[in-house]
Amino acid sequence: MTELGNRLKEAREAKGLTLDDVQEMTKIQKRYLAGIEEGRYDLMPGKFYVRAFIKQYAEAVGLDAEEIFREYKNEIPESHEDEIPQRMTRIEPSSRKAVSRGSSGKFFDYLPKIIVAVLIIVAIFLVWVLIPKWGGNEKSGNDHTVKVEQSKSVEPVKDNSASKKKEEKPSKTDKKEGNKKDQPQLKAVQSSGRQTVYQLTNAKDFKISVSSSGESWIQVSDEGGKSYFSNLLRKGQTQTFDLKGHSQAKIVVGFAPATVIKVNGQTVPYKIPANQVVRQDIVIQNHTSAQ
Repeated sequence: MTELGNRLKEAREAKGLTLDDVQEMTKIQKRYLAGIEEGRYDLMPGKFYVRAFIKQYAEAVGLDAEEIFREYKNEIPESHEDEIPQRMTRIEPSSRKAVSRGSSGKFFDYLPKIIVAVLIIVAIFLVWVLIPKWGGNEKSGNDHTVKVEQSKSVEPVKDNSASKKKEEKPSKTDKKEGNKKDQPQLKAVQSSGRQTVYQLTNAKDFKISVSSSGESWIQVSDEGGKSYFSNLLRKGQTQTFDLKGHSQAKIVVGFAPATVIKVNGQTVPYKIPANQVVRQDIVIQNHTSAQ
């Protein structure tokens, strides 16, 4: 048994807890907890799980996880992945030259078009300046003609009541906004600690699916505490639950980074970063269960 394992075991026994009790509190399998106490990190599914499980174990027995990591950092294996080689993130000088040459080449390609556009603008400006002068010379001789043409161009005033009625009709945008209010909506309303509460409205169904890209402990229950699933979900597995008619579903996720939850096909985003809080409790309140 390692010093870290002995420290965790003593803290557990001081609280009068068994490995079964810690398993129920953390949702970590008993064999992994025993492996931590014995220093058998090779029993874990991966290095990342070692640090995650030790953190949950320490918190369950009342120890400061960060202090544990600092004090026993030589015993706990690192979980950081190798950094991306610097040569992949740097731009070689040759590529920079290519970029600069490419940008200058594009400028010269567009230069003729720019010159034509400038000439057109100058021509329009000249016409705008000269037209008032020509019009002023002919104005005195054509006053009568202008007045006649203006009199002919007068049209009777139209009744705009019909157009006003058309404007008063609801637009397509208003109809779309009304339809959106009737569509199913899932939004987070509260987030505290490791628990996030969501509200589901305007939904005819209440189907929940949980899938894992790694290995994660999952527990699903309804508003009355009835459990529908409480087991380890392995890589590539998916569990689906139809809770239509129920007002609430609670999903306990043992390892959030590898777990995806969907409600009626819509993915539930983690409001608490999954890489910071490994275990998360997701509560879905179905406000349309009575419909």
